[in-house]
Amino acid sequence: MLQVKNGTAAYERDSVLFNEKLYPFPLLSFLLHSAHQKQRPLHVLDFGGSLGSTYYQIKEFLTPQVCQSWNVVEQPHYVTCGNEYFADDVLHFFPSIKACQETYPTDFIVLSSVVQYLPQPHTFLDELIGWGFECILLDRTAFIKESQDRLTLQRVPPEIYPASYPAWFFHEPTFLTHFQKAYTAVADFTSYVPGEAVMRIDEQPIGYDKGFYLTKQ
Repeated sequence: MLQVKNGTAAYERDSVLFNEKLYPFPLLSFLLHSAHQKQRPLHVLDFGGSLGSTYYQIKEFLTPQVCQSWNVVEQPHYVTCGNEYFADDVLHFFPSIKACQETYPTDFIVLSSVVQYLPQPHTFLDELIGWGFECILLDRTAFIKESQDRLTLQRVPPEIYPASYPAWFFHEPTFLTHFQKAYTAVADFTSYVPGEAVMRIDEQPIGYDKGFYLTKQ
């Protein structure tokens, strides 16, 4: 991330550096749309946003007319590192949604490749609805072509780093029931990352990443 910040790498995703940017066009489209609808720059909350990966990926589009603040909510050690090395006039780091809300009331929340890594994702989604955010952007969220959620073990390729993580794949209709009473699903879209539109679980092509843009009813 320091290489990205200092301009010696184009961008970073999941700890891997890239020489050319791959833009998340659905996120950019709905971010710009939301700013246009509100007729003012947005306070954005990036839940699980690492050290500002998405912020630096799309920073050139975050003009003063679009984004007033980009606020990452992360684990405490990320917040400490982020505030020391990466925070600027727009990018800020907070240990909780509550702490962020007290300083920058959120207009638009981004959840990119994060919900499936939470230990209790459905409890989190219920809490998320309770905040009443006007716009929710779910990106790179993992689903499965089965009748119920499935907990898997995701193994990181050793050439990246040796690790494994518990990772959920959600039953899409059940996942969306969290939002049906309070939000309208304006649009859905496939992952912008190559290889995530179809993912293999136990050698079967039954997983897929997908995104949704939702607005409060």
